[in-house]
Parts: sequence; structure tokens; C-alpha cells
Amino acid sequence: MLLSVLDQSPVPEGSSPATALRNTLELAVLADRLGYHSYWVAEHHASPFQAGAAPEIMVGQLLAHTTGIRVGSGGVLLPYYSPFKVAEVFRVLHALYPGRVELGVGKAHLSKDPVVRALRRDAADPAAGDDFPGKVAELRSFLIGDDFPDGHPYAGLRPSPQAPGHPGLWVLGSSVDSAEATARAGLSYAYAHFLGPDHTAEAVRRYRECFVPHVVDGRPIGGPRVVLGIGVYCAETEDEANALLAGHRLFRHRMERGIHRPVPSTRQAVEELGARAALAGDPGPGHPGHDPYVRNAVGTPEQVKAHITALTEATGVDEVILINSIHDHKARLRCYELVAEVFGLAPRA
Repeated sequence: MLLSVLDQSPVPEGSSPATALRNTLELAVLADRLGYHSYWVAEHHASPFQAGAAPEIMVGQLLAHTTGIRVGSGGVLLPYYSPFKVAEVFRVLHALYPGRVELGVGKAHLSKDPVVRALRRDAADPAAGDDFPGKVAELRSFLIGDDFPDGHPYAGLRPSPQAPGHPGLWVLGSSVDSAEATARAGLSYAYAHFLGPDHTAEAVRRYRECFVPHVVDGRPIGGPRVVLGIGVYCAETEDEANALLAGHRLFRHRMERGIHRPVPSTRQAVEELGARAALAGDPGPGHPGHDPYVRNAVGTPEQVKAHITALTEATGVDEVILINSIHDHKARLRCYELVAEVFGLAPRA
């Protein structure tokens, strides 16, 4: 099983966005050394709790600070940008670091002014539309050199720089509809189990059932590939792992009430939610208090491994990408160390 990292550059309460970005660099260097397969950075805007607003810049920095791990976006918000420009940016990265660049694109949840209007003013115009599948198809043509049909306004247009190969292209989603659309486009798919755990099994099944290989010059290109995103909160003991999750519980509690603040600490979670609610583990299916949205693997290394292994065996995914929002950066680094150890990842020199 391939294990990777998805980093939203969380901003711990009491810290700063600049520190959060430096934490991302430190975690990426560690993930590279530990033997993780890929490291993706997210894109969020006008956020007090996530510092990663420009994944293309962070990808370049991460590539320069690492040696072998693949680095990519998870993902670029394609509806707000020109596919041609996105293709050129990532082709530059690929030319500098061939074989190590991945481009994940998604729609995300930006739907309201003023963020949308500030990002791309015509996106706030109802007449402009939102042709995400069309933009993905256009991006693929620019990215891999699959020419447009005769008569198309972009036929013969080649993005710079020209170089052998191209970045890996992924579509991010968290619904059955996105899985089916990605499959029919013949593209690799990253499903956010940490956002839509109720539909994971069906989405992965429909993706595989509906997959149609992309054909270039009469030859099918690629096959179905799925990476599953899951939260991970791992520590030496189960109580310590639940303490790491406590801050995220308070964060979600606040978000559900429209409160947007940096990632809180365990102490803050206990103060606001009470020790029982903040620190209690999930008692499991059929018990009061069970979390029906088992979006996170929480516990000791052995418990986390059992959770992730069961999920991958049930869905048949090719790769798991791990995400978390842990207030204590050192504990966050240790979480990924423990997971790498229990799965037996081969360290890189």
C-alpha cells in the first residue's frame, strides 16, 4: 500500500500563518526521509486557520527541499483559473523536477462573494457558467500534449516549456457524482473520505465501474487509479491520540456554528467542550456516542494501521493520503513517524 501526506498548512491558535508554512516545509522533509510516496498541499483562501493559498509556490519550495518524494497540489481550484496557465505553471515544475510533480485539481467549496469575485471576477457572473469538466479536459490537453480537434481555437497551441513527459493529473472529489465524472474522463481520482465518509465505498465502486480509458492516437492511456484521503491522529497511547483529536473536534464544532478561528489546542477543547466530549474515544458501531462519520483513524500505531488496512481492503484503493489538524507541531511530526514505522515504510537516504 502507498502512503502519502495531504497538508492544509493548519494555523495553530497562538501561532502565525508564516509559522504554519514553515511547519509544512519541515513536515515535507520528514515525510521524504520516512519514505512516504507523495506530499500534497492544499489551496484555501481568506482563511484564518489554513495558510496554504498558493500551492504552486509551495510545491516548488517543497521540491527544492526534498529529494525523492513526489510533490503536488491537493488541489488547485481550477474553476477560478485558466487551464492554460495552470498547465504552464506545472510544466515548469515538471521541467525542473521531472517525474516528481503531481497536479491535483478540484472545485472545492468557494461559492460566495467576496472571495470568488476577488479570485476571478467573471466566476461571480452567473452568465460565465462553471464548466469544471470542460476545464479539466482542456487542462489535460495542454498538460500532456493531446491536441485539440481540427477547428478548435486552441488547436496547435503548445504550452511552455516543452519537455518530455508531464505531471501526474488527478481530480479531487467527495461525492459519487464526481467519481463517475472522473471515471468517464479516464482520469485518476482522489476521494476525500475525511469529507464524505458516508459515500466512500459507493464512490470508489462507481469510479471503477464507469472508468473509460482516455484514448490518444488510437491507444488507451492509463487505467483507473484511486487515492483515498483519511484523517490520522496517532500517538503512543490511545489516550494521547484522543487528546490530539480533541483540538480538531473543537475546530469542527466551531465551524458548524460559523466560527472561523485557528486550530485550537487540547486544553482549549477540554475547556470549551468538557473533558468527556473532548477526550472520549469512539465506542464503536451500535454504541451511544459512536461517530457515524468514521473519517479519522485514531489511536495507537497498531490501531491506526488496522483502521486504514480495513478501509483499503474494503474499497480496493491504490493509495491512502493522510491528513490532520494537530495543534502541537511536534506531536504532528511524531504522528507521521509512528504511522511510517508501523507500516514499515522504507526510509529514503
